[in-house]
Amino acid sequence: MKSALKSGLLALAAVALPAVASAHPAVGEAAGFTHGFAHPLSGLDHVLAMVMVGVLAFQLGGRALWLLPATFVMVMAFGGALGVAGVNVPFVETGIALSVIVLGAVVALNVKAPLAAALGMVGFFAIFHGHAHGAEMPEDAAGAAYAAGFMIATGLLHVAGLALGYVIGRAGENRSVLVTRMAGGVAAISGLGILAGLI
Repeated sequence: MKSALKSGLLALAAVALPAVASAHPAVGEAAGFTHGFAHPLSGLDHVLAMVMVGVLAFQLGGRALWLLPATFVMVMAFGGALGVAGVNVPFVETGIALSVIVLGAVVALNVKAPLAAALGMVGFFAIFHGHAHGAEMPEDAAGAAYAAGFMIATGLLHVAGLALGYVIGRAGENRSVLVTRMAGGVAAISGLGILAGLI
């Protein structure tokens, strides 16, 4: 039980490490693909939400394994285009924090939502994440390269979440439930801290 718990927590810490290690990169230091790739990795809110999407996709299984991450990335790209265009989306930071809370809670409680409902939920939250990425694009960045960067980084975080779900699943039914609840709970509590401005 201890080894399963340790494996799950180490995996969660590993995917969250980039967020802890760096702040949002300075505008003048990078542009295009590199800056876009770094942006989702530079905030704990983005990292946790992306990883939870991957874990949720693993929990639901079947077509959700690829549909949830793909939907998030595609809708996020749309949200990014809105941000670049200067279209106002209200409550972006609140929406991002709520995505961490809700996704973490859904994972912790192992909610077996219908696929359509899960897709609607991740798509809704993806708009906020995408808008934040687009709105914070440096003026000197190439738009297409920047978008490709944040889409690929997001996809890799989803893969990390899928891998985390797989590692947890191998721990055995009782252990995996405990570790999943802890991982989702840590994410949800972190989201509350982000929403309250404590993180």
